[in-house]
Amino acid sequence: MIKVLIVDDDFMVARIHTGFVSAVPGFEVCGVAHTGSQALAEVRRVIPDLVLLDIHLPDIGGLELLRRLREVVPELDVLVISAAREADTVRSALRGGIVHYLMKPFTRQDLADRLAHYASTYRSLDDSGTAQQADIDRVFGGSTPRSSPLPKGFSAETLRRIEELLGTASGDVSALEAAESLGISRVSARRYLEHLSATGDVGVRLRYGAGRPERRYFRAPDAPSR
Repeated sequence: MIKVLIVDDDFMVARIHTGFVSAVPGFEVCGVAHTGSQALAEVRRVIPDLVLLDIHLPDIGGLELLRRLREVVPELDVLVISAAREADTVRSALRGGIVHYLMKPFTRQDLADRLAHYASTYRSLDDSGTAQQADIDRVFGGSTPRSSPLPKGFSAETLRRIEELLGTASGDVSALEAAESLGISRVSARRYLEHLSATGDVGVRLRYGAGRPERRYFRAPDAPSR
């Protein structure tokens, strides 16, 4: 179980957050603190894995408390939960090494998603002993290059040219337009475009007119650059 300390000056909010955390499998609340001094005492007492830290506390500023908590437990992980939206505050928290910054108000699912991400990334690094690039990319939000082999008969160079064409096109393109632009057959262009559609790198929309609808391809908004 991942032990969590809740730090919030609002008693009701702390109680709600306690319920949120307790509902997430693999997590348990090991303590609650409403001031910075209480948080320091609780960290020494229970040695939590993760602290849900509010920035605005009555006695010690959250960012200063973050530093002091790490002096007590150097390996402590901190997830900031705060209504503070100032860019300087967010930047300072990130530089302090937090695992996430969640702005109030948020839903139970918002917190559950962050906790699940924490459990599957940061905690998995602790358990594995060694890290692969994919493990590190999950923590820092990077992407792992596509390593799966291309279908039989595919050329990596032709695939790259198709991707470049879609990336620079002002709108969607048809298989015929791609073929004419790249100097390849329409059948080949269609195969590459359908492959990219299957991997999620390319979206497809239909243009209706006389006869069968025309399939038109466009670069998916969240497709990684290669």
